[in-house]
Amino acid sequence: KFNWIKNQQKKIKINKKINSYKYINNEIHYYRGKCYPLKVVKNKFAFAELRNKEIILNIPPESIIQDRKSVMDKWYKNKLMLLIPPLIKKWENILNVSVNNFFIRSMKTRWGSCTPKSRRVRFNLELAKTSPEILEYIVVHELLHLVEASHNSKFKALMDTFYPNWRYCRNELNKMNLRT
Repeated sequence: KFNWIKNQQKKIKINKKINSYKYINNEIHYYRGKCYPLKVVKNKFAFAELRNKEIILNIPPESIIQDRKSVMDKWYKNKLMLLIPPLIKKWENILNVSVNNFFIRSMKTRWGSCTPKSRRVRFNLELAKTSPEILEYIVVHELLHLVEASHNSKFKALMDTFYPNWRYCRNELNKMNLRT
C-alpha cells in the first residue's frame, strides 16, 4: 500500500498549505483557479477586492487573523453568489430539473451536496478558489443528483453524457483532499 500512503501524505501536505493562511502581504491566495498575491491595506472598513492582479484585503489596523479570514470568506461567498446562479440556470435547462434554493457553506469534507427531496443544493466556499471548469463540474454533479440520487453506474453514465471531462475535474479536486 506504499502508493496509497504516499498519495495520502501528499493530500495532507496540500491541505495544510491551503489551511495555513496568515492573511499577510504577498501571501498567495487563489480565485477562479488563478493565484494572486494578497495586499493588506489598513482601512476603517473591512472588505476585499480583486484589483490590478492582486487581492486587496482592507482591514482595520487592530484586526486579527480570524477577522481577516472572515473578510476573505465573505468576499469569496459574494463572488460565488454571483457565479453560481447562471450555472444553475444553464444546467437546470439542460438537465430539465429545478433547484429550490442553494447555499454556500464552509465544508470540511465535501465540495457540494444535494438533497433531492427538498431540491436544495449546498456548495463549498472553497469552490471560489477553483477554476471555472471545476466549479461548473460541481454544479452539474449536484444537479444530476436531482435525476439520480446515488453515485451508481447510471449517475456516472449521466455525468459522461452531460459533462465528459468530469473525471479530470474530480481528480483535480481530489488533490485538495475533499470529496463531492
